Amino acid sequence: MAGHSKWANIKHKKMAQDAKRGKIFTKLIKEIIVAAKMGGGDPENNPRLRAAIALAKEHNMPKDNIERAIKKGTGEIESENYEEVTYEGYGPGGVAILVEVLTDNKNRTASEIRYIFSKHGGSLGEAGCVSWIFERKGIIHIEKEGVDFEKLFDDALGAGADDIDDSDENIYEIITPASELENVKKALEDAGYKIVHSKLTMIPKNTVKVDEENANKLINLMNKLEDNDDVQNVYSNFEIDDSLLEKLSA
Repeated sequence: MAGHSKWANIKHKKMAQDAKRGKIFTKLIKEIIVAAKMGGGDPENNPRLRAAIALAKEHNMPKDNIERAIKKGTGEIESENYEEVTYEGYGPGGVAILVEVLTDNKNRTASEIRYIFSKHGGSLGEAGCVSWIFERKGIIHIEKEGVDFEKLFDDALGAGADDIDDSDENIYEIITPASELENVKKALEDAGYKIVHSKLTMIPKNTVKVDEENANKLINLMNKLEDNDDVQNVYSNFEIDDSLLEKLSA
């Protein structure tokens, strides 16, 4: 879990940097549009939309952009018709990779994803080949500074969390059942904790240790997938030494 969580934290920091340049806004807007289209434009009654709006605000998206995206999703404003597609495959070292996309052209996206996999030492697989390895979970990040671990552990598990990962030097990662993310988050906020970041994610049930040669190829593959405009999320079950992961992700 440690390597997976470390990568997730590095990605989150990269997203924050991308948000400053507006690069991440397109992906956030797509998610808001699809969430509003599927569950309606009221975030109080649409958990997915509520989470998408929270993530957009976290990255300082202007309120007007959020409201416009919601209206596109509800049909008040004309919008592209985005479809959700999941691609599954294998990366260097035999690790499992799950790619979630929102696209208005499945043929184009499929071709691009297949090309990225093949160019960077991976291979696209059939539907279901690796999805069984992952579980949908919620994650909540809280800065370690000034926080007592034992109290946080008791408070989080008492609110319905599954576990806490403290392998990162700066943050605690609280893992929750997907259905309990909002409840645990609210309980911790009410208890006085400052939430840095929260979202739904996919967490692997098992991991694969990757050596340095394959690790470099794997990180390049992951980065190229995430840079694709249609890709919303990329998940993997790799395990890489923390110092090597920091070096490769610099």
